[in-house]
Amino acid sequence: MTVLSHADDLVASFHEAVRRAGDIALGFFRPGQRTSARVSHKEGGSPVTEADHLVDAFLKTEFARLLPEAGWLSEETEDSEDRLTRSEVLVLDPIDGTRAFALGEKTWAVAAALIRGGRPQIGVVHAPALQQSYVAVRGAGARLNGAPIKVSQLAALDAGSKVGAPMFLAEELRLAGLKFSLQPRVPSLAMRIVYVASGALDAGFASENSNDWDIAAADLILEEAGGRLASLDGCDLVYNRVETRHGLLAAAPLQIYPAINQAMRRTRTSFEP
Repeated sequence: MTVLSHADDLVASFHEAVRRAGDIALGFFRPGQRTSARVSHKEGGSPVTEADHLVDAFLKTEFARLLPEAGWLSEETEDSEDRLTRSEVLVLDPIDGTRAFALGEKTWAVAAALIRGGRPQIGVVHAPALQQSYVAVRGAGARLNGAPIKVSQLAALDAGSKVGAPMFLAEELRLAGLKFSLQPRVPSLAMRIVYVASGALDAGFASENSNDWDIAAADLILEEAGGRLASLDGCDLVYNRVETRHGLLAAAPLQIYPAINQAMRRTRTSFEP
């Protein structure tokens, strides 16, 4: 794959496909009210809507035209080992934050990434109800609605630092020595991560239940904005493996990531480096 820029046709077409998919979902969204889409529940109880499936089908068709040789991994499509044989793989969450979408909360997004060599090359997190569209291209920076974004420049977390995390994990991190102001819950993990990329949050955390489709696009956006998303071992995340699930994650600006990672490790005393 050649080096890309935000001006390349592939990037523009990729973003446009995700934007149009967001319009499909937005047609079923009712701010402050339950969605007009049919809602069912997967094994385990998590909701899935008619809109999730329509977005999934639309993007599968659109991306097959753009990148016909790429593999496919989506939360709403049955997984196939065929993707493991492909040099490029599309990773998609049709609606990240389905529960919020279904209840009329605005913080949900369509998230899509193009993976090559285990790492994202293009990432889009599009939140149509918020009119926010985050796009990153490897080596070419990250943008929000066309304007470049950067992470917070703070030197260390303090009591006023804005952090997004599950409540139980926030309590553990405070016991491990971190000081911060816990912000209202962000139901979409992809949005929690891109808020760190834009500086709206100073750091973000995720418990051990995320999959490739939840984080791949946001990972690149954060990286290109000057941040880091990584697990306890501090290594870059690898996508398109047999196992798509990831462990405990922290998202933070590069200059404070080491201290945050150390605190996160202290919350898991059984972790062995």
